[in-house]
Amino acid sequence: MTFETLWEAERRFWLDGPDFYETTMLPHARMVFPPPVGFLGGKDIVAGLKAGPRWQSVDMEERSETESGDTAVLAYRAVGTRRDAGPYTALCASTYVRVADGWKLLFHQQTPAG
Repeated sequence: MTFETLWEAERRFWLDGPDFYETTMLPHARMVFPPPVGFLGGKDIVAGLKAGPRWQSVDMEERSETESGDTAVLAYRAVGTRRDAGPYTALCASTYVRVADGWKLLFHQQTPAG
């Protein structure tokens, strides 16, 4: 595993659609977003993607990563843009685990950073 592989997956989670999530995220994954979204799990994550607007771009700044055995964590400042909206800045962290068919997302959190 190289961290660049995980960083590319992380970028695709921001920019790609529900199909990518279904193949790269564990079925029991959890995500934490600022209100009003809050906590999402499993199929609710994909349903939320289908209902909401997609990101047009994302910059991942102040990137850091760590790993222990079959677990890796990415942490960064994201600056994302959507069509007809100003930039969204958040501190983000994602946890990936290695399973039989590769690395899968287990957890993601976004904390608004003004």
